[in-house]
Amino acid sequence: MTDFLQLAGRKVLVTGLANKKSVAAHIGQQLEAVGATPIYMVRTPERRDDVAKLIGERDVYVCDVRHEDQVAQLAEDLTRDHPQLDGIVHSIAFANYEDGMKPFHETRKEHFLEAIDVSCYSLVGLSNALAEHLTPGASVVTISISTTTMAAENYGYMAPAKAALDSAVVFLAKSFASRNVRFNGVRAGLLKTRSSAGIPGYADAWLFGEAATLRGKGLATPEVASTALFLLSPRSSGINAQGLVVDAGMGVNYFDCELVKRATRPDDPAIAE
Repeated sequence: MTDFLQLAGRKVLVTGLANKKSVAAHIGQQLEAVGATPIYMVRTPERRDDVAKLIGERDVYVCDVRHEDQVAQLAEDLTRDHPQLDGIVHSIAFANYEDGMKPFHETRKEHFLEAIDVSCYSLVGLSNALAEHLTPGASVVTISISTTTMAAENYGYMAPAKAALDSAVVFLAKSFASRNVRFNGVRAGLLKTRSSAGIPGYADAWLFGEAATLRGKGLATPEVASTALFLLSPRSSGINAQGLVVDAGMGVNYFDCELVKRATRPDDPAIAE
């Protein structure tokens, strides 16, 4: 098969690998399938041990992005082992839901700033630390959400953190333009991942999101991974500083007639479940 994506032989740092359902796991698998080499970054030594069976002999580094010394150590380790990178996948996010769902104005400062740090600034920090590793024509892809302007109560302050991430993509693209390095985001709809399962009420939201897609079928994680691969590849060389929405049409279909009927006439026996 021809190398349509032109990714064979390229090295890509893939962050955020947690388990086999992770977006990062699917991206890594698809990179392997096209002849590229994924290099993994995880948050803790324990997680490195947990994912060892998923990645085989591939290199995996430990870096908690909340700590600048660990980011610097990552850059040092990569200088030794992989001095050149053709891409970075930023698939890192965190929000502390230990207090349950509260009105947005009651968000605790430390929780909000931690979400910004891990979910947004980590892209800035990693890009800065690894700038000299990125080859001309390299591509950096982050995983965001399909919309940050819908006030989904159960997602809480994570949406503003992702809005900051979307904006950071634009500014990083400008900042790295002279290096010929592109930055883009995959703005994914609702996914079934282990991390999303920790969001209060997420299962109900996912079921509604699935019903709202134009095809009546929820978004699959491999579909997000495939979009990320395209943005990593030279085939997408004309796309920069963008967020590509991948939601199976969910965002245009909230007023679907059947959805409206279910919401406004839930007791009507003529409305199929």
